[in-house]
Amino acid sequence: MTAPAESDRAAITAGWPEHAIVRTSFAAFGTVGTLLVTRQAAVREAREILDRELRAIDLTCSRFRSDSELTRLNSASGTRQPVSRLLAEALDVALRAAAATGGAVDPTCGQSLVQLGYDADFAEVVRRAPGDAAPARPAGGWARVELDHEGLTVKVPDGVLIDLGATAKALAADRAALAIAAGADTGVLVNIGGDIAIAGPPPGAGWRIEIDAVPAGAGVPVVARPVITIHDGGLATSSPVSRVWLRGHHPVHHIVDPRTGASADSCWSAVSVAAASCVDANAASTAAIVMSAAAPAWLTSLGLPARLVSTTGAVVTTGEWPDEP
Repeated sequence: MTAPAESDRAAITAGWPEHAIVRTSFAAFGTVGTLLVTRQAAVREAREILDRELRAIDLTCSRFRSDSELTRLNSASGTRQPVSRLLAEALDVALRAAAATGGAVDPTCGQSLVQLGYDADFAEVVRRAPGDAAPARPAGGWARVELDHEGLTVKVPDGVLIDLGATAKALAADRAALAIAAGADTGVLVNIGGDIAIAGPPPGAGWRIEIDAVPAGAGVPVVARPVITIHDGGLATSSPVSRVWLRGHHPVHHIVDPRTGASADSCWSAVSVAAASCVDANAASTAAIVMSAAAPAWLTSLGLPARLVSTTGAVVTTGEWPDEP
């Protein structure tokens, strides 16, 4: 692939001697993020660029904002609509992720998520009393979305809701890292809830990144936290136990199997993937959760370094991912 993979938790943190990097934290897209730069003088400009990119993606791609461009597009499904360059880019990224993963990551899962009760910011969803179970709704079909790149128009099939949650977050990390490296003249790592993008010259021998354990209380055996080093590109972790809520008194999660519209029934509690970009890593890690037992062979066929943690705590790696100590 150079195509695409999700992680909705701060599953990955970057560690480096404090004198070598400058760190600042932020909140975005319902999760916690970290910005690291290699030059003290670049911090203010880097943060301004980051905030600008995050605001733009949120206002363009949020499914939960009544004033977002995506909300307006979804409300006009069935008709061809003009879109901004940023939304066209975000849709293109999502559709390429769908094609590269054989449809395992599908942006037309918006109604599937609504049926599961994920129709607002996650903090609000988990505060609610468990609602009645609703029938699962399979994805509307990514190949039916008609995007005109040159004319900047798109037609979403009638009744289909687009959800860009995963790929838009990864796109925000990629865009912010590249813009900061160019605009603030610094090496940079942007971590948005475990979706990591790197640009510019790395510190020392590279960015050392600790892969966090599955959240405590998730009912999954805790495994070691490996530390890896990367120099560029992106890294993402997806986990079906990172965002869980009750629906009809049964736990459900946010990674949908597009074929059924239900939460993916996976043998993996977490999958981490390194790739050429955060978008690519995000799509691959999300697809691996959906593919379940077939994921290691698929990742191997693409040559992607990955670490898969099973629901029993066993670890499987692919590609050039370092062996567990």
